[in-house]
Amino acid sequence: MSDIDRRLHLDRRLLLGGLTLAASASAASATGATPALSLAELKKEADIACLYHCDFGETPRFQQMITNIGNHYSAHGNNPLELQLAIVAHGAGVKFFLETLEGTPWQNDAAALGVFDRVTAQASNGLRVHLCDITFQRLNLDRAKVRKAAFISFVPSGVATVAALQSKGFAYLKVG
Repeated sequence: MSDIDRRLHLDRRLLLGGLTLAASASAASATGATPALSLAELKKEADIACLYHCDFGETPRFQQMITNIGNHYSAHGNNPLELQLAIVAHGAGVKFFLETLEGTPWQNDAAALGVFDRVTAQASNGLRVHLCDITFQRLNLDRAKVRKAAFISFVPSGVATVAALQSKGFAYLKVG
């Protein structure tokens, strides 16, 4: 494949991916719900792709992970064509993506809510966040408490998503 063919293929893929993301975000905002993805819908869309595994609840550790994600993007010139990053969160890791911790096992951890602006900043570079539906079911968490952001989606299982992304060519990183 020539450089021009490769660029056209990448441009079409980005356009289609962007349209798909916009459509799901539009549908989600119309219903007020966070979209759900199947494992088959998860795709590697850049030559370099990496998942950050977040199953922990320590805020300083989460902040370090977001710092690492920012460093990762900066090493590639913040070019979303070159690099695809995702956070897969389950267990205590989902708390960083909630609007409120009231009624959750983490209701006394107000510091956890203060880091979301940093996540949003990295989402402008293309970061995606996948939240584990099993965590929400087992902990009886209200999905409506998830922050409304186009870059957040639900997946059936956090650990299954980690494995699915790895099988699709994503590198694996865990901070800590």
